[in-house]
Amino acid sequence: MTNRWVLAARVPTLPAAVAPVLVGTASAWRDGVAALLPFAVTLVAALAIQIGVNYANDLADAAKGADTEHRIGPLRAVSSGLISPDEMRVGMIVAFGIAALGGVYLAWYAGWVIIAIGVVSIIAALGYTNGPVPYGYRGLGEVFVFVFFGLVATVGTRYVFDMTAPAEVWVGGVVMGFLAAAILEANNIRDIDTDRDAGKRTLAVLLGRHRARHLFAATIAAAYVVVVLGSLSGLLPAMCLITLVVAPLSIPLIQTIYRTTEGPELIGVLKGAAMLQFLTALMLSLGMVF
Repeated sequence: MTNRWVLAARVPTLPAAVAPVLVGTASAWRDGVAALLPFAVTLVAALAIQIGVNYANDLADAAKGADTEHRIGPLRAVSSGLISPDEMRVGMIVAFGIAALGGVYLAWYAGWVIIAIGVVSIIAALGYTNGPVPYGYRGLGEVFVFVFFGLVATVGTRYVFDMTAPAEVWVGGVVMGFLAAAILEANNIRDIDTDRDAGKRTLAVLLGRHRARHLFAATIAAAYVVVVLGSLSGLLPAMCLITLVVAPLSIPLIQTIYRTTEGPELIGVLKGAAMLQFLTALMLSLGMVF
């Protein structure tokens, strides 16, 4: 049986934390400034923030009634009783605490800007489904994901190594941001009916299923358009065009989103979108390095 904390960590979403770290590190490698220990600490901190966000969302959704027996996604730990609310709060604090410890080392290595990035990221993560104005319940989740799991994570990773942020890493951050947003869109399209019933006004709920499907397809397409434009303009190395070899993997995901409302298939789209981001990051990184 899957460990309850592993279940609550939502492992299929974790490539979203790894992907921008790969791209930011590849940019540093290209310029000869990458280092193993800062990379490892950044990766652990990024994963810890992602897990902390997932724990916080599990807790908040249970408290707000968004995770009911009618939900078609994977089992949620708090609403199902696997983890009590108090236990989940402790787990959330531990996850963000690990991220904070990593941030202390990175701040020593790269300066106070890293502390600012970490503090803002954790505050934003906690505000996603918690606090007086949970913006994840007001159609702004995609903006949060694009900014923090795209731009901030990618550019922040590069900044760690030599306190610079060249153009290529900003372009890479935009690509990562679009694909991270697509993961959230897949999740919200799957949960659109139960979210609406619970008063959770995600962007998918606000747009409706039909337009949300269009948004999912457009978001993925935009990521690869940015790769092409960046490579042709010189903002990215020309070799980054090899990233397009993984673009066809998005086709079955988009087809499934348009074809079905069934839970198991839509769960597969969510996992597939996360893997698409990881593979895109891997190819984009190889393009930068070689």
